[in-house]
Amino acid sequence: MRLGKIQYKKIPLDEVVELAISQDCKALEELIRRQQKNVFATFTYLSKKNDNVYDLTQEALMRMAKGIHNLKNPKTFKSWLNHIVMNLFYDSLRKFNRIPPMVSIDNENENEKFVTNPQNYIPDKKCKPLEKCISNELDKMIKHEMQQLPEHFRVPIVLRELQGLSYEEIAEVTKTNVGTVKSRISRARSRLQDGLKDYI
Repeated sequence: MRLGKIQYKKIPLDEVVELAISQDCKALEELIRRQQKNVFATFTYLSKKNDNVYDLTQEALMRMAKGIHNLKNPKTFKSWLNHIVMNLFYDSLRKFNRIPPMVSIDNENENEKFVTNPQNYIPDKKCKPLEKCISNELDKMIKHEMQQLPEHFRVPIVLRELQGLSYEEIAEVTKTNVGTVKSRISRARSRLQDGLKDYI
């Protein structure tokens, strides 16, 4: 039985993922609609080169669309998608000869064009003019302070605060242990608070 467009919007994410895995095109469209803003925002906070955020977003969504049928467990979708995002992010760093520092603060040894219009993926924040102005100004300041963080601080706090991943999921994505993830997020929060204390 085929679902209408409105019905797809109402069903839980896990079910949308299951339908997309079974190659339901409408479900895949809905999945892209739900994830595009988060993917765009994640790259915006991670990358200092804003001009490649659109390309990274488009590539991530394309890889998601092409690979979704290989996902075994719908409940791991969020973590799976973040693996795609982080792999693309690190690939872009290597492309510009900017491999992120991997020194642990704990002194540990750590060693398809599916989307054709990236303009469609600009976050649309609908609010009153004054609210929008304040929100945009604050967003820019937070983004600026976030981008000043070293890569090994910025990545885990973006995954935690923006994507809502658990410490365990972040540890898996960044190939570190949970203790390191917690320490880095704590240090990142402290730095952000210091950088924003005159504004907030």
